[in-house]
Amino acid sequence: MLVVSDLHAGYGLSEVLVGASLTVKAGTVVALIGANGAGKTTAMRAISGTIRPSKGTISLEGKPVQGLPPSRIARLGLAHSPEGRKIFGPLSVEDNLLLGAFRRLPRFFGFRKKSAGDLDRIYALFPRLKERRKQQAGTLSGGEQQMLAIGRALMAKPKVMLLDEPSMGLAPVIVQEVFRTIQRLKQEGMTMLLVEQFAKAALAVADYAYVMERGRIALEGSPAELRKDERMIAAYLG
Repeated sequence: MLVVSDLHAGYGLSEVLVGASLTVKAGTVVALIGANGAGKTTAMRAISGTIRPSKGTISLEGKPVQGLPPSRIARLGLAHSPEGRKIFGPLSVEDNLLLGAFRRLPRFFGFRKKSAGDLDRIYALFPRLKERRKQQAGTLSGGEQQMLAIGRALMAKPKVMLLDEPSMGLAPVIVQEVFRTIQRLKQEGMTMLLVEQFAKAALAVADYAYVMERGRIALEGSPAELRKDERMIAAYLG
């Protein structure tokens, strides 16, 4: 479904990724684990097109997408729920969600009608968003904003969804709720690449995992294999 090979990317003269490779098979959840500064978010940005790789290939369903603009990659079926949520604070909750569907629905006639069923699905997944659908998104709690960011990505009906640090800055009880949602999406067959600092939580929902260090993949394997790896235990599970 998503194959990244020998990916190099960075910012200006600073190269952050130095040959990262990973694969996300259809219907699986793949976790990308690593310390701050390891290159996880840069990898997500390069995959979604918000930064341009300097080398390497990215293919989505066998089609090369490296170097394409984010809007084009989104149309091909990839949605990105970014680190820090990046919601549009002045807009209502519902308008934020509708923006997620903008690329795949008619621009004028029929947009609201065709998006109604998608909104119902998001509201069933996140009842609190339905309660606050007319509220300004910037007034939501951190947990609600994270639900909104995930919901906005789902409105695109993606083939692959990138989730970057969904637990960042959230209280433990909200983190548990977010990961219950990820587990539910997994059960529905959603293909996901998950960046997460809480390795235990990530491994609990993942089918496969990669550990990134200094811009490249240092370890990979099933959650069961990585839980037994001494380097993994010492660095992330101790």
